Amino acid sequence: MANLQLGFHGTFQFKKEEIAKIIHTATEENGLNDTIKNLMVRTGFGNAKITPLKSWATHAGLLKNNQLTPEGNLIYKLDPYLQSFNTDWLMHFYFSFGDQGLNKVPNKSYEWGGWTYFVYDFIPNNLSFSTEYLHRNIASIFSEESSKSIKDNFSKVLKTYTESHGLKTIQFIQKIKDAQTKIITYQTGESIPPNIYLIGYFLARLWERDFEQETSVLTDEILYHKMGLTQVLGITSDTLQDHLNQLESLGIIEQRRTVAPYQTIRRWDAPLILLEKAYVNQ
Repeated sequence: MANLQLGFHGTFQFKKEEIAKIIHTATEENGLNDTIKNLMVRTGFGNAKITPLKSWATHAGLLKNNQLTPEGNLIYKLDPYLQSFNTDWLMHFYFSFGDQGLNKVPNKSYEWGGWTYFVYDFIPNNLSFSTEYLHRNIASIFSEESSKSIKDNFSKVLKTYTESHGLKTIQFIQKIKDAQTKIITYQTGESIPPNIYLIGYFLARLWERDFEQETSVLTDEILYHKMGLTQVLGITSDTLQDHLNQLESLGIIEQRRTVAPYQTIRRWDAPLILLEKAYVNQ
């Protein structure tokens, strides 16, 4: 039975300034492996808030087992207050996998929970939607969840993408209020693309997940993957091909397109090098 898997936040909305505080605390002498009482003093957060904030940071790909991930360490050095457009995209990338990270993909996106289903199935098929339609759709997939659970949890998901303390800058989802009727709808398909090096980083991480040590794969396997770059970037396969062409011009990949089936060959050294270049070249 499909499980929504969105209760990790408790009742607390995603706010970058609070996640930044958790990241800073993780770098201190005792890190996050401290008593709740001490963490309350060190962070200024209440008892009930600390664990949900650590969960937000973990789902964002910045924290694992109370330690900064390699990505988290790099972000702490280059964007310690999580103000960069690149960081917003990075966190969205990891949010889209629920708590599964870069594990092998499931047969159906909903097996990884509501956020994964939302990014990889619902949004590609709904360029415009109301909250009522979203709730009905989610209820049809996650039938064991209560109406209140769906409404409360997806309110936080939508706010993560549409409020300034969240990931609003990437415009993965836009909140539109009709001037006359005051009716609110949400629109997708007009995201602002990330830095090309960050797209390269995403490709490199997904390549590790999907193709492991392969040096070349069929380009269609990248363009049409069921949980790949088109969905997580909110773009079409044609736009993704344009990005692949850019990556080739930078020597990050090579493409063989003389005779079908076309192939893509990896030329990068390490994903984290691409991530760092995204900040150097932002």
